[in-house]
Amino acid sequence: MENSRLVKISKYLSKHLRHQPDRLGIKLAPGGWVAVDELLAACQKHQFSITRAELNQVVATNDKKRFSFDSTGTLIRANQGHSVEVDLQLEPIVPPDVLYHGTGHKAVASILQTGLCKMSRHHIHLSADLATAKIVGARHGKPVVFAVNAAAMHEAGYTFYCSENGVWLVDCVPPEYLQQIG
Repeated sequence: MENSRLVKISKYLSKHLRHQPDRLGIKLAPGGWVAVDELLAACQKHQFSITRAELNQVVATNDKKRFSFDSTGTLIRANQGHSVEVDLQLEPIVPPDVLYHGTGHKAVASILQTGLCKMSRHHIHLSADLATAKIVGARHGKPVVFAVNAAAMHEAGYTFYCSENGVWLVDCVPPEYLQQIG
């Protein structure tokens, strides 16, 4: 299957499973789940037909592991990154001592002053490795990476979650827990 088609499908699914499910007429259940059959029917109704084989391939091959099926394969969800209200049913977990956040260089001054704020998303996205943070930062221009003192934040009572695709989530990161490293 053509890679550009898979990218279009992934972007379409991100838009509708993370940000605008109502545009397709679907409702996200607790955990962000929607029935696969309902999703495929809604996509077809809105002139963007996706086959089950294409959906399976997008879920299996998406480099960021943005989507997942439930254990039965009958439900699908975006793993994180929602701007719509949804209970992802994540369990709090103790984070590694240090996590990383990649951003573009234009955001550095603001981040140093106010910390990391979730804006319209549910959480701040952090990674456990420097390489991933650099890739994320590059999407926003010249990449800059911050080390997050997650151990100190956890000790201070901040709650961390880890999504199914390994992205670490927290509500905010005050500036005193940040160190610019690149």
